[in-house]
Amino acid sequence: MSLTVRVKERQIGTFVIYPAGSLDSNTYGILEDRVDMLLKSSPKIVVFDLEQLDYISSAGLRVMLKVQKHMKNTGGKMMVVNSKPSIQKVFDIVAALPSQRVFTSVKELDDYLDAMQHKEE
Repeated sequence: MSLTVRVKERQIGTFVIYPAGSLDSNTYGILEDRVDMLLKSSPKIVVFDLEQLDYISSAGLRVMLKVQKHMKNTGGKMMVVNSKPSIQKVFDIVAALPSQRVFTSVKELDDYLDAMQHKEE
């Protein structure tokens, strides 16, 4: 599955990112390139609208966490809207994980996240 990413400036300093498709180890670079360009413009608010996102792996999560960290460091805000239940479940799982290492590899984590997202279908 492929990934497309649109970015729209809603108002000065507020940007909405619209990823569509599958955000995984094969496609995360598409989002990361767009995010890197966007962060250079010093946004105040970045919103991820996930309505058209069908799947997310740990690689996709890393890109979003990168944005969150950048926004926190610059006094901005990052928000997520319109996530499907299967995508929301991934966010819930990641938030619930203890800080200790739970998975032995990224592949093991991705396999787990994949199974959780397909369970919801």
